[in-house]
Amino acid sequence: MGRLSELFAPETVGVIGATEREGAVGRAILENLHQEFTGEVVPINPSHDAVLGLEAYPDVASAPPLDLAVVVVPPPVVLETIREIGEAGTQHVVVITAGFAESGGEGARREAELREIAAEYDLNVVGPNSLGVMSTPVSMNATFGPESARDGSISFMSQSGAFITAVLDWANEQGIGFQDVVSLGNKTILDETDFVREWGDDSETDVIIGYLEDIDAGDEFIRTAREVTEETPIVLVKSGRTDAGAQAASSHTGAIAGSERAYEAGLEQAGVIRASSVQELFDAARSLSGLPAPESDGVAIVTNAGGPGVLTTDAVGDSSLRMADFTDETIDKLHEAMPDEANVYNPIDAIGDADIDRFGRALEIALADPNVGSAVVVSAPTAVIQYDKLAEVVIEKRQDFEKPVVTCLMGGDRARAAETVLREFGIPNYFDPARAVGGLDALARYRDVRQRTSDEPTAFDVDRERAREILERVERRDGNRLGIESMALLDAYGIPTPPGEIVDDPARAREVAEAIEGDVVMKIVSPDITHKSDIGGVKVGVSDDEVYDAYEDVVARARNYQPDATILGVQVQAMLDLEGTTETIVGMNRDPQFGPLLLFGLGGIFVEILEDTSVRVAPIGESAAREMVDEIRAAPLLRGARGREPADVDAIVETIQRLSQLVTDFPAILELDVNPLVAGPDGVQAIDLRLTVDTEDL
Repeated sequence: MGRLSELFAPETVGVIGATEREGAVGRAILENLHQEFTGEVVPINPSHDAVLGLEAYPDVASAPPLDLAVVVVPPPVVLETIREIGEAGTQHVVVITAGFAESGGEGARREAELREIAAEYDLNVVGPNSLGVMSTPVSMNATFGPESARDGSISFMSQSGAFITAVLDWANEQGIGFQDVVSLGNKTILDETDFVREWGDDSETDVIIGYLEDIDAGDEFIRTAREVTEETPIVLVKSGRTDAGAQAASSHTGAIAGSERAYEAGLEQAGVIRASSVQELFDAARSLSGLPAPESDGVAIVTNAGGPGVLTTDAVGDSSLRMADFTDETIDKLHEAMPDEANVYNPIDAIGDADIDRFGRALEIALADPNVGSAVVVSAPTAVIQYDKLAEVVIEKRQDFEKPVVTCLMGGDRARAAETVLREFGIPNYFDPARAVGGLDALARYRDVRQRTSDEPTAFDVDRERAREILERVERRDGNRLGIESMALLDAYGIPTPPGEIVDDPARAREVAEAIEGDVVMKIVSPDITHKSDIGGVKVGVSDDEVYDAYEDVVARARNYQPDATILGVQVQAMLDLEGTTETIVGMNRDPQFGPLLLFGLGGIFVEILEDTSVRVAPIGESAAREMVDEIRAAPLLRGARGREPADVDAIVETIQRLSQLVTDFPAILELDVNPLVAGPDGVQAIDLRLTVDTEDL
């Protein structure tokens, strides 16, 4: 265990605010501790000599040394109490009391002061506004919940105390046990990253699960979770699936890559398995805590009921797994072992009169097949099947072949005894076949997490000072946006751009055009006009003789469209041969939790219509950048589908990495779009640029 080991294995727990008053939180916590805790429980209350038969002390200073202090005093007294705890040398504190940042301005000020006191005394504080903590190895229930957890190897954290009480009630009924349980509360000091790190170091924790509403420091969480998931799986339910954060975004990237996309990308990069419901959370945890990972994705189904077998097959099709293709040898053996009317092709239907021996033989043959990585045993209750005997066979075959097996013993009380036996050997039973497949799917997903390689970001040779100078131009603007007038920013980071220049009079436009071979493209340059082509602010294929009039026309159209817009001039740019190329977009939106969120996808005018994009949290290396390209639906276009000449994918991958380095080097960049980034056989060219800059962070 790590620095929080004493929080979960204290020898002495003090309850500051312990009382005998019926219905009081201080009484509930003391009762929970007094009934089960293997260590010493110390009530602290200046108004009592004893509480619930235990000797009480007037303050922390007069009490025996405490390994853990649980604070249940009124909000105005909390800060003074925390300081007394720090003075006494106790390092671990759980603040149950509410009335902090969640309650408004005064509470927020109180919480800020709590943070200062904790820093002064180097305190590990859970809460405030917490239900408390539990640890089953020492029988500690330092919460005011009505239920204690069963023993188990799952460690569980939740931002909602009410969620914990509901889950424990359900888990106890289901026979699911826990190692440690933490109600995070307001996360003033200790947050989800601290507990992921702690439980990752705990050899007794097999699976980390959690219910989170937000993640405070996303970049730190990703780094920590990525290390932990090399040995310990993490499964989370993240609530608040909303795109509300994207509503205020000014860039394409910001509009598409809202808050939910950031969590999806961040949790994926962290190696976290994300569950969409509480049921899915525990279905995954039950498999991960007791079964080995499958060596392959092939699933065998053994059943005595055709309908449930089909349902299970459908569930496999909906998962990341696949139905195993049996070898000819396996099919021959099944033909010999099964009656003529049985189905020996996956799913194996041993038919309704299958007894224990037939079930066992079918499962044995299936697990022996090299194409089978895992199996689901699905059984409807019949007069010839005793579930307890079937459970014994499943346990035996799982151990013989060392492959993951889950069961779906359908029925009610008839299945309970068998379910208990299976659980003792780490085999979860599910009533619904789809949930059984979900358990196997979680095992396969975690296997993929462990096998994933993550390369370090490439450090390209760039001109950082030049880039800084360009970004600082925003300080001379009324707003905080820069546009194509800042294309040199991309040049500074090695991202190719076509030859061109921004000019502020038609005569100079003509000179620039004449210096460029062939026709040119002309665009209005204004930080206030987003969709230039929609207002006629873009002219394509302009010859030298047409440049003067084209200049006047795009400026006039811009002024008519938005009279108060700042017009910086007109960009004169070499016109590219776009035949055989694909317009893509690379961009970044800085998420408040996870930081720079990179985006790649199909670009041009279709970016917000098709939304064919992939996202990652920067910084990223080459493998992650290549995954971004491969993930979009339009990837075949880039790789030469239907006779097209392939685009230079390596150049796209390098551009994504260079953009990753740029936005990591400059946290002041809040949003950035390169749209389009034209990708062709000869490389890439960035045609247009928009970015938003935090002027206070330059």
